[in-house]
Amino acid sequence: MNLDSIKTGTKVFIDANIFIYHFTGVSNECSNFLTRCEQSDINGITSINVLLEVLHRLMMVEAVRKKLVEPPNIINKLKKHPEKIKELNEYNINTQKIKDMGITVYPISYEMFIKSYSFRLKYGLMVNDSVILASMQEQGIKSLASNDEEFFKIGGLSVFNPEDVVL
Repeated sequence: MNLDSIKTGTKVFIDANIFIYHFTGVSNECSNFLTRCEQSDINGITSINVLLEVLHRLMMVEAVRKKLVEPPNIINKLKKHPEKIKELNEYNINTQKIKDMGITVYPISYEMFIKSYSFRLKYGLMVNDSVILASMQEQGIKSLASNDEEFFKIGGLSVFNPEDVVL
């Protein structure tokens, strides 16, 4: 199901890739979805671990875009040259805009951290994806905006993904 098919009033958990696609300009559908959240047409929800992932990934994108480093091994190159990290700021500004988009940001509790392990065991998910499921369960959310295929195999979950991503 695509992002445009989400009904008004739906509570939707938002994965990092939706924000990344919006901020990097590779999906109008993601931008339109986030505008609907900002207008309170959709109840957009995420968690602090998602914001940390967005922050990290946007930092990498900005470093490459500003030609401070070249792929591969962006992280290692930045670690060896911390002065280049000091030249980055857009990643931080953009990530801080998420709360202004009408997105509710929930913390991660220790109980969610513990619960996430059961999702890794059951579905073979990576850590951040399993924490997303634990967060969704904690908040009683059944709809997810994401472009990660791993979520499609999880029963009882409505996954909405962008169909216009141009990388």
